[in-house]
Amino acid sequence: MITDNANKVLLSGKIVTEPVYSHSVYGEAFYEMMLAVPRLSSHEDILPITISERLMTDREIGAGSFICAEGQFRSYNKIEYGKSRLMLTVFVRELLDAPPVSPNHIELEGYICKPPVYRTTPFKREICDILLAVNRAYNKSDYIPCIAWGRNARFVKSIAVGQKIYITGRIQSREYQKKLSETEFETKTAYEISVNKILFDGDAATAAADAAEYGDAEEQL
Repeated sequence: MITDNANKVLLSGKIVTEPVYSHSVYGEAFYEMMLAVPRLSSHEDILPITISERLMTDREIGAGSFICAEGQFRSYNKIEYGKSRLMLTVFVRELLDAPPVSPNHIELEGYICKPPVYRTTPFKREICDILLAVNRAYNKSDYIPCIAWGRNARFVKSIAVGQKIYITGRIQSREYQKKLSETEFETKTAYEISVNKILFDGDAATAAADAAEYGDAEEQL
């Protein structure tokens, strides 16, 4: 059974771009924009969000607006230069009147769909990349990249493909340099979940109860 709790996002922040028309479904138009969400440090994550026109009728939504939102982190494929690219966005389901406890919180329940990739940085920080398949209605799935740090990286690196897990964390934006040639580089932005808790299937209720109280040192960055 698929529930809304399999993919739940709470965000609050300031819209930093004007809404741009994305697409329509059964006559309902959807708009894309970027939301600046503060971290506990002085940095911000600049995240893509998608909002229905029906949520924009009762309030002014545009660059400079502060919003609090509940939704889902979704993925879709987009063809660019003849290649398929995984795109990610926060699909806003409701605009909230009061900010959530954390300005950036996500809970996902899904399946490991690729072997985890474990590595260490030049500064000896342990990192593990995982790709999580999260089911939703109408036989669709969202493929969400996640990154675990430290003890979580060591824990998740040996989890088998197909294992169902529950995670909590935050959505982060990260710039990186893509090499185009020996002399040319392009700055791109990746979106991923910075994980602060990982549990196996069956422990989700426990995680949901204390997720807001649990933190990891990487969450401060």
